[in-house]
Amino acid sequence: MVPAMDDHTALVADDLTLSYGARKALDGLSLTAARGEVTALLGPNGAGKTTAISCATGLLRPDAGSVRVLGTDPWRASAAHRARVGVMIQDGGLTSGARALPLLHYAASLYAAPLDVEEVAEHLGIDEFARTLVRRLSGGQRQRLALALAIIGRPDLVFLDEPTAGMDPAIRRRVRELIRALARTGTAVVLTTHLMDDVVGLADSVQVISRGRVLAAGSVQDVISAHRAADGALVVRATATGVPPEVAPVLAADLREVAARHGAELEVTTGGAADLEAVLLDLMDEDAPTVHSPAEENLT
Repeated sequence: MVPAMDDHTALVADDLTLSYGARKALDGLSLTAARGEVTALLGPNGAGKTTAISCATGLLRPDAGSVRVLGTDPWRASAAHRARVGVMIQDGGLTSGARALPLLHYAASLYAAPLDVEEVAEHLGIDEFARTLVRRLSGGQRQRLALALAIIGRPDLVFLDEPTAGMDPAIRRRVRELIRALARTGTAVVLTTHLMDDVVGLADSVQVISRGRVLAAGSVQDVISAHRAADGALVVRATATGVPPEVAPVLAADLREVAARHGAELEVTTGGAADLEAVLLDLMDEDAPTVHSPAEENLT
């Protein structure tokens, strides 16, 4: 059951369905995103993530179900409401004949209280290609400019599609810092990504989507723990503080020894990117449609 919209909730989608001809892109999808938090939508290509964002931004109208963004149906939203929502579409929506920094200045001029253009440009390294035509930018440079355009108006809710794709590690770190800073100011951030390091380092909550439905939701650690508990594993959570990295293997060995005295095998996990990726792959495998080989078809 999806919670009702309140002052803390920026997005509520309830039982959304949408089909492209015979293909069902959304199949009863329900999700939420809170103000001041980063919500990550995870899943393979074609899972329904982009379609869900398109419904939330008023680009598509669902066949059934309801969606509310900042308390309003995005399909019927006014221009003033749309100005409160930022959208970054991967490698799309940029004016190819414009130059990078002037385009950002123009976008900022459309808002009453935009972020400081020069500060954003410096933080994302846009000043390095300020006078370059958009069509001549690299993929990573386009991503940085698209991100800047999505946030320049100080949105209350921003959708970011693969915000760090094609970026080098140094710029990726700056982008993560910027996204976290946005959330601290109260902006609701909804992002899609295939990079588990981004999720573990940024996301307050994750929604795992497959075939137009949410398979799992919660914090990174909650999703990992719930999946392992469903596999029959006893989940015992503990937090160790003040442990130097070089001591961690010794601590893990000690914990396994204690577990062995009780006749149990202990799997020590960190809740990091590798753990989340393993759970994600397991969930996708479990949700995959059954495909019979021709030989199996002939035997049935």
